Amino acid sequence: MTPDNFFEQAKVTLNLPANTPLQSAYQFGVDADTLADLVLTGTKTATTSAYDLYEPDEALPQVGSYDIILNSKNEPICVTFTDSVEIKPFREVGADHAYHEGEGDRSYDYWRQVHLEFFIQEYADEAGKVFDPDTATMVLERFHVVYPVKDSDSEDKQTD
Repeated sequence: MTPDNFFEQAKVTLNLPANTPLQSAYQFGVDADTLADLVLTGTKTATTSAYDLYEPDEALPQVGSYDIILNSKNEPICVTFTDSVEIKPFREVGADHAYHEGEGDRSYDYWRQVHLEFFIQEYADEAGKVFDPDTATMVLERFHVVYPVKDSDSEDKQTD
């Protein structure tokens, strides 16, 4: 199923207006399947991207937008709704954001180590640049899954 078809199904299920736009469909960089599973379970409710690597015509994440998380085969896994977006220096990302990224032991130390490694490689691969954690600017996004609707959500609606 294509991301567009998946989003059309989500809009019907969620009773969203037909003209509700899909901001993007993407997979997480290091281990798309594991990270998509963490999103589905509600463990991963945040992500970090490099502001410095956005193309001039590429839109930044927007509060109130819908995105599709893809697995490693580019198949849609879920639709998320963006709750907040912050732009701040890498060195100012805190433990709260690290915890909501839901990876590893959810500690700041774990987050910092794996994100240093990831961004060093991403800067080199994507832009032929050197990542500097003291000057790099990050886009911190918080989101939650809206589709597929969890069984417990469906049960709650039936008992109301």
